[in-house]
Order: sequence, then C-alpha cells, then structure tokens
Amino acid sequence: MKKGYVYIMASKKYGTLYTGVTSNLLKRIYEHKNNLIDGFTKKYSVHTLVYFEDCGNILQAIKREKQIKGWNRYKKIKLIESIKKNWEDLSKDWYNNSINLE
Repeated sequence: MKKGYVYIMASKKYGTLYTGVTSNLLKRIYEHKNNLIDGFTKKYSVHTLVYFEDCGNILQAIKREKQIKGWNRYKKIKLIESIKKNWEDLSKDWYNNSINLE
C-alpha cells in the first residue's frame, strides 16, 4: 500500500489554511509552491507548509485529513503551533536544482 501524508499549508501566519493528503509529500508541496495545480492553493497563494504527518499509508492519511478538515480553525491553529509557534515553512530547505520528485 502507498505511503500517506496529511499536511496543512498557509498563506501566512494566521492566514488562509489548506489541508491536503498525498502519497508523495515532496512532490505535492513542490507543486503547490510553484502553482502547478489550479485550485484553492494557487488562487489564495497558500504556499507555506506549516504542518505534516506521516500517517503510514494512504488510507490512514485520508482518514486523518477528514478528521482535521472537520475541526474548527482554532483547533487547526493549535495543531500547527504544537510544532512551530512561528509558522516557519517546514519545507524551506527541501528543494534544490537537482531534486528528483518521483
């Protein structure tokens, strides 16, 4: 079974939030950051990775995503701040010119 990750991206500290799920976190965040996907994150400039979890497999990740999406904004902010109070981009050092996203 495929790996699974749930993640939260933000436009800025306390800004617009987006919760997503993927089997390839490195590739998916790159796509968001470079506006390669039409939709919410591109429209609202949501490019900062502020939270992610390795859920083990994609089914568990989907379950966790649904749980987080059901939360109110306050609870999501508390989750984000449980790992980074300053909302620093967790993926800031992930990419360079020679990266293989496959």
